[in-house]
Amino acid sequence: MQIISNDEHGLLTQDQVELVEAVLAHAAQLEDVEEPSELSVTFLTNEEIHDINREWRGKDAPTDVISFAFDEMGEEEMDFMLDEDEPHLLGDLVISVERCREQAADYGHSFERELGFLAIHGFLHLLGYDHMTPEEEAVMTARQEEVLAHFELKRGEV
Repeated sequence: MQIISNDEHGLLTQDQVELVEAVLAHAAQLEDVEEPSELSVTFLTNEEIHDINREWRGKDAPTDVISFAFDEMGEEEMDFMLDEDEPHLLGDLVISVERCREQAADYGHSFERELGFLAIHGFLHLLGYDHMTPEEEAVMTARQEEVLAHFELKRGEV
């Protein structure tokens, strides 16, 4: 899977960007994501994600991660066909680095653990996972923890 990372503000170190990419690549492998596929990840400030959350979700507050799946058709959207050799466009993830730092401190674990969690959480939403029922939440949580454990990103460890 091709991952296009956008950190135009320099909010993360190169190692942190590479961690996000590794977490996403590992999850894509576990989920048997078709190849070629493409995903973009953009790292933003609270103010920027607040604007996106307001515009696209009608929620007037910053949030931690938002997923925009290209496979989900909204009203008045046109379906477009790609050539067979074109990558499958999974969608866009936007992550608030500021909110990530806040939550890591609140939960008492490392910034890297929270960053990995937000990336995998948003990615699983792109693949159709949800957490609206206890059953869905259990499945999604198990997959998130499986991926994070592979990178030794544990809860409550700073």
